[in-house]
Amino acid sequence: MSQKIMPVIGTRPEAIKLAPVIKEMEKYPKEFELITVTTAQHRQMLDQVLKLFKITPSYDLDIMEDNQTLPGITARIMEKFDPIVKKEKPDCILIQGDTTTTFFRRYPGRKYVRYWKYRHRRSIYNS
Repeated sequence: MSQKIMPVIGTRPEAIKLAPVIKEMEKYPKEFELITVTTAQHRQMLDQVLKLFKITPSYDLDIMEDNQTLPGITARIMEKFDPIVKKEKPDCILIQGDTTTTFFRRYPGRKYVRYWKYRHRRSIYNS
C-alpha cells in the first residue's frame, strides 16, 4: 500500500529545494502516491522551476494577485487549501521554507491528516 504524500510549493526557492525530492519519489509509484499542490505565491518564478523539472501539479491554487498583501495571501491559502486536504486526506504533507505558504499549509493538515504528520524539509538539514 502506497503512502499518499502531498508536497506543497508556493515560491521558486521552495520548488528548487523540493523538486529533487519529488522527482525521486516519482521513481517509486508503488511506495508513494504524490499529490503536488502549488499555491503560486510567486507565479512566474515558480512556473519556470516547475517547467525545468517537469513537475505538473495535481492542484494549482493560483493565489497570486497584483499588489497582494500578507492577509490576502493568508486568506486565499486557507480558503483554497483546506478543501483539498479534506478531500485527499494525505498521509504526509511535505513543506519547505519559511514563507506564508509554508506557515498556513500546516493549519488544515491538523484537521484532516489521519495521523498528523508533516515533514518540513529545512528541519531535516538542521538536525
